[in-house]
Amino acid sequence: MEMSQYLEVFIEESKEHLQACNEHLLELEKDPENLQIVNEIFRAAHTLKGMSATMGYEDLASLTHQMENVLDAIRNKKIVFSPEILDVIFLAVDDLDAMVESIASGGDGKRNVEEVVEKLVQIEKGIPLNQKNTAEAEVAVAATEKAPSRENQYDQFETTVLQQSADQGFFTYEIDITLKSDCLLKAARVYMIFEAFETLGEVVKSIPPVEELEEEKFDYDFMVTLISKEAANTVEAAIMKVSEVEKVEVREFFANSQSVKEIEPSVIASSIVETEQEETITSVSENVAPTENKQAEKQTTTKVSNKTIRVNIERLDILMNLFEELVIDRGRLEQISSTLKDQELHETVERMSRITGDLQNIILTMRMVPVETVFNRFPRMVRQLARDLNKKIDLQIVGAETELDRTVIDEIGDPLVHLIRNALDHGVETPEVRRANNKNEEGTVVLRAYHSGNHVFIELEDDGAGINKEKVLSKAINKGIVSKETAKTLTDSQIAELIFASGFSTADQISDISGRGVGLDVVKNTIESLGGSITIESEEGKGSLFSIQLPLTLSIISVMLVEIQAEKYAIPLSSIIETAIVNKKDVMHAHNQTVIDFRGKVVPLLFLKDIFDVPSTGVESDYYSVVIVRKGDKLAGLVVDGFIGQQEVVLKSLGTYLSSAYAISGATILGDGQVALIMDCNALIK
Repeated sequence: MEMSQYLEVFIEESKEHLQACNEHLLELEKDPENLQIVNEIFRAAHTLKGMSATMGYEDLASLTHQMENVLDAIRNKKIVFSPEILDVIFLAVDDLDAMVESIASGGDGKRNVEEVVEKLVQIEKGIPLNQKNTAEAEVAVAATEKAPSRENQYDQFETTVLQQSADQGFFTYEIDITLKSDCLLKAARVYMIFEAFETLGEVVKSIPPVEELEEEKFDYDFMVTLISKEAANTVEAAIMKVSEVEKVEVREFFANSQSVKEIEPSVIASSIVETEQEETITSVSENVAPTENKQAEKQTTTKVSNKTIRVNIERLDILMNLFEELVIDRGRLEQISSTLKDQELHETVERMSRITGDLQNIILTMRMVPVETVFNRFPRMVRQLARDLNKKIDLQIVGAETELDRTVIDEIGDPLVHLIRNALDHGVETPEVRRANNKNEEGTVVLRAYHSGNHVFIELEDDGAGINKEKVLSKAINKGIVSKETAKTLTDSQIAELIFASGFSTADQISDISGRGVGLDVVKNTIESLGGSITIESEEGKGSLFSIQLPLTLSIISVMLVEIQAEKYAIPLSSIIETAIVNKKDVMHAHNQTVIDFRGKVVPLLFLKDIFDVPSTGVESDYYSVVIVRKGDKLAGLVVDGFIGQQEVVLKSLGTYLSSAYAISGATILGDGQVALIMDCNALIK
């Protein structure tokens, strides 16, 4: 079988199962008595093991198998769960994650995991982790382990069924079945064995019970009691035909009173009363159970799989590109319609615009991904950081279901990691300091996401020390980021935003400024490159709130089309405050810069004709057409030659060759076939 075609699905699903393991392990840490959580982790590990073995990644399958053994021992209460065991399982998950990443990047998925495997084996055998895994310890443990009893005992009803079957000429067989030790899908083999039993006769009993066999709660051997008219060698041959069965022992059994299990008389009485009414149904109930359960599982799976489908993101990108071409043609048709002034054409184009608008919403929604895919990795990271820093942190995630465009999701992970690290390291105080300040010794960090208009807001809030503005200002002056004169005029929010300046590098000791936000200039640049913004609210001693504003999508945007001489440019509406016509007489000069008085604020003018070196057509006017744009608290007036109007356009990349073009974020094709460059207002204001 050609495996390469399944590699992408394997990698994707492996990451999902490992993420599930991480999430459930964190839950288990809070609720160690909840065996349901252990079962969930076991299922994820078991599925990963089967997938890995099928794809031929034996190292991955082997490590997962060792982890699975420990989880199985925990859920069967053979070993007591402890924080030390959790740490070892986390290490195993980390190694598995690294192996999957190796496979994803074209590697062979091999990794030296001897140390983790040794610890898992110690846990499985009950040897304390701080004790060497010596031969003596193994012998001692082996001596105390006793194989579970396979002695079969039957209740009154089962004995009656066996005796009546014997009277009717049926043989009763007790069959010991042993699967091969390298069998990975034990439940599947059990199902196949029981299907073989259906053709041979009726199953009366199994040890362990059918439910445990289906859930793989057994080692590699189990016992089944079968009623059949077939000879013993025929039964043995039928079972041996099932692959991965190592050994089958068939022995004839004769029911008598001694084989009845000792149970309370009242229980026997009630059992007999019930079975008199349902004798025929009950005698085959256990035999039917596996089939019914499997059918129920299949139905459930079908229902779920009908709701979602895994689609390669490249196909969605192709679909998006085709639709973008449709948007361009729609603009062209609208232009032709307005030129020809034909009523029927106008109505048809209007209807087409409405339909393509609906189609646009559906396609953009298809590209949306919950921020949960990014947020999910943070609880584990916070747990580890808190332990490293000897702090107690409660991470709360709100609004993880909020959706963002995939291209935005791909970019925001690293900035959020940086912000969370800063919140933990330099925001939240140590338990001793918090107690001294009459705070709960456990710090709270809230990661919140929500929609507002055409934007998504992601907020990171902590109840830590906040930003020490005096120290930040002092540091900024020493670094030459601001002058002493400018420093006196800065507001509290402007002082807080100084931590985003590139002068605050990670090479400096953050403790010098009650350290908040060293190296955060990278965070700010990344957010702004996505067309977003970041703001800070902080109160010293109370905590800080970092708020990130991001556009829902980066593919189709609303712009204001403007003319600069004979050329057309597009300015994103998200950056525009308003447009204005300014008389040239009202223009002033200050600090070698042309400015205007805009609603009581001094706003610098940027002449785009000069910035973009647009050839002049020689037509002059007594008025300037100005577009007022904003970046954070900063304003600027972009001087253009005329306003064309608002339009939805497709943002196309300029490609790698022109990626360094100043203040241009991309281009779009207009309805008349012209190309309009899309301005990057953030770069212009900077």
